[in-house]
Amino acid sequence: MKFDIRVPVGSLFTALGIILTIVGMTSDKALYERSLGININLRWGLVLTAFGLFMLVLSSRQRISGPASEKIISNRD
Repeated sequence: MKFDIRVPVGSLFTALGIILTIVGMTSDKALYERSLGININLRWGLVLTAFGLFMLVLSSRQRISGPASEKIISNRD
């Protein structure tokens, strides 16, 4: 089985996204007054979590279906 970079990348982005989402949900609203009230921690935490989960889904789909080279069947005589 070959090393798939999507697993550690997806895990890292998912973990960081969850941490950033929790920070954004639990932080004080006064912190975001300087940024026009935009909770950037919450927004980017959700983006990072979605990207990480997307990478993990792509990785799991590849492991289930197998490499594309195994599916090619040549019918040459």
